[in-house]
Amino acid sequence: MTASDSSSVTPDYTAASGRSAPSPTAASAEIAHEAQQHELPPHVPQPRGPGLLILGILGVIALSFVLLFVVVYVISGIGTDAFALGGILALVPLAVVFFAVRWIDRWEPEPRLAVVFAFLWGAGVAVLLALIVGAEIDNVINALGGPGPAYDFFAAAIQAPMVEEAGKALGILVIFWVARRHFDGPVDGLVYAAWIAGGFAFTENILYFGSELANLNDSGAGILQMFLVRGLMSPFAHVMFTACTGIALGLAVRSRSNARSVGVFAVGLTLAIALHAVWNGALFFVNDFFGYYAIVQFPLFIVAIVIVVYLRRQEARMTYERLAEYANAGWFNPDEVSVLATPAGRRQALAWAARNNKRAQMKVYIQDATRLAFARQRIITGRDQIGAIADEAVLLGAIVEARHALTRASGPHVN
Repeated sequence: MTASDSSSVTPDYTAASGRSAPSPTAASAEIAHEAQQHELPPHVPQPRGPGLLILGILGVIALSFVLLFVVVYVISGIGTDAFALGGILALVPLAVVFFAVRWIDRWEPEPRLAVVFAFLWGAGVAVLLALIVGAEIDNVINALGGPGPAYDFFAAAIQAPMVEEAGKALGILVIFWVARRHFDGPVDGLVYAAWIAGGFAFTENILYFGSELANLNDSGAGILQMFLVRGLMSPFAHVMFTACTGIALGLAVRSRSNARSVGVFAVGLTLAIALHAVWNGALFFVNDFFGYYAIVQFPLFIVAIVIVVYLRRQEARMTYERLAEYANAGWFNPDEVSVLATPAGRRQALAWAARNNKRAQMKVYIQDATRLAFARQRIITGRDQIGAIADEAVLLGAIVEARHALTRASGPHVN
């Protein structure tokens, strides 16, 4: 398809609202015939928006100034050697979070600039906000006569959850505001929240590990215990807290009521603060940490896994329904819908592609088909004003182009 043909693949939507939006424009007879014959096509370019450029600029600024300031602050407190060793240890839980989030986000990955921005916000801006607010609170407490016997509990169970979760939530809001075309629902909110929380935990772990290393005793028992607790037993703690806010904002995205959206977001943030407070505060009343971990923290982690699986299944169901609409209009054959939208179909398709040296192309095509489904979802829920129709047109046109190229190359069909 040439540029002059692009209008033939642009759906004729006006002000789509609700599930009553028109079906996708029917494919031409030629395209529909190709859809029934073709082998799954390679990469479909993803349209870009100016919001990503803004995120990139903000990310560079955060990295150059805020994160640099935090690094200098930490080094001034624990020393260069402790900072370096603490950073190495902190990479372990960060790697665990990294691979987990990549797995969750593998079929509809968020833009790299947005992900980098999220990590930088957590590692730099959110930490700096916590340090500044914490210092101001300490100044007020000192002016009132100094910390009392309940200060440690206040700092851990009240101050830290409120300040830290608010700082991380602000980053999620910034991403939503700047790159809302890439903020489609709860899974996206979870992913952005996880990257922000992972960045925050990375810097915080450097502080904890580095401080312990700076005061290391002969046995090294302190740093080993801290690494076991923070690095191995609870790498997802901050992710679980902030995910409450991210998922809530993802749900709010789908609401047309501003008041309801604000309310859902507030509930998510409150839940994040409460979960963080329970996590920190319970340690003041429990003598057996490992027993507490088995009874409270590990079950919370299992609940978090169940929620993630549920959200991903809901996302897969939506993807199947939206791609089925395109199949009904002739853009895909019915078998392709199961291949592109279901876990079993994707595994089968990737296995086939690997045998034919096309695994990379297949993976990218599945991702782009998922993006197309999300663009369609934005249209039928009335979010076309943020570019969903333009995204859909570009994606459909690129799919046809890829199919033309693949048909010329010929090859076995996918059934």
